[in-house]
Amino acid sequence: MPIFYECQRCTACCRWPGQVRLTDEEITRLAAFNGMSEADFIQQFTRLRWDRGGLALQEKPDGGCIFLDADDCSVQSVKPQQCRDFPNLWNFSGFQQACKAFPREVTEAEYERRIALIKSTGSHQ
Repeated sequence: MPIFYECQRCTACCRWPGQVRLTDEEITRLAAFNGMSEADFIQQFTRLRWDRGGLALQEKPDGGCIFLDADDCSVQSVKPQQCRDFPNLWNFSGFQQACKAFPREVTEAEYERRIALIKSTGSHQ
């Protein structure tokens, strides 16, 4: 049976080093959510990706996501797909030591339904 990880919104993934890559559509959505122009959003919240292949979210000085507000994501309803996909569509060896997502055995059909839901809405429910 497949394992589906139910996000507990612990925000550990928001504190890990790395980069959150952004698509043009995500920039548009995040800018609108924050009530600002795309140009202003890009200036205030993004930086050039390490590979110079596009934009990524800026990090706070401690490495956390720029949109992490204490223990909550301030853009949860419009967060980037990369954030939505973790830990079910991508993760890394040892992620379970920090991530509090609950592993649950589900049927293949239920797994596919939940993955489709993540891809369309970002919800893990």
